[in-house]
Amino acid sequence: MFDKLTSSLRLREKALDAAWIRNEVIAQNIANVDTPGYKKSSVAFEEYLQGASEKSGFKGNTTHSRHIPIGKNNEKAKIRIVKDHRELSTRLDGNNVDIEAEMAEMAKNNIRYNTLVQSISSSYQRLRTVINEGRR
Repeated sequence: MFDKLTSSLRLREKALDAAWIRNEVIAQNIANVDTPGYKKSSVAFEEYLQGASEKSGFKGNTTHSRHIPIGKNNEKAKIRIVKDHRELSTRLDGNNVDIEAEMAEMAKNNIRYNTLVQSISSSYQRLRTVINEGRR
């Protein structure tokens, strides 16, 4: 029963980790905006999450250690840092970091991060309320 309550919470925590790593990667891209030959990096998480979610429309309940897990397995969605080696640089030094695009991506990621923090916080608050009300 508790797994049902916390499965989406674990997924949101993993998305929060991805947002944190994405923020670090974007900051690294911005720091290297003037480095000749630097290729920007990005974080691929949502693509892997979607791939893990589309494999099946349901998840089997495993109540014993010998049960075979079936269905959705969002736990396998990994956070990966990907280098962009495409030669789409508009600069002569080979650097492909666009500072305006990186700043916009950082702003979008900050909104995503804050939304996830609020969502996780409210989930824990609801669990705390349920536990405290059950004691009465």
